Amino acid sequence: MKSTGMVRKIDELGRIVLPIEIRNHMDIKSRDSIEIFVDGDKIILSKYQPACLFCGNAGNVIYFKGKLICSECLEKIKEQF
Repeated sequence: MKSTGMVRKIDELGRIVLPIEIRNHMDIKSRDSIEIFVDGDKIILSKYQPACLFCGNAGNVIYFKGKLICSECLEKIKEQF
């Protein structure tokens, strides 16, 4: 993991501000969703990217009956029927 050398304080509501340099580098825009992970004593923030329910592929996904499925898995499902 690479240190940025940037330090931010948490406000009274538990919020932090992500520096513009990090937002630009990660292509994070206003109103984008961020996923939060915990790894031991570390908090990891990641730009949320919807992924296929079956394989986890984040590319070329569509909603099918309220669930995200990639085109490859959808084709495999079609082959079963």
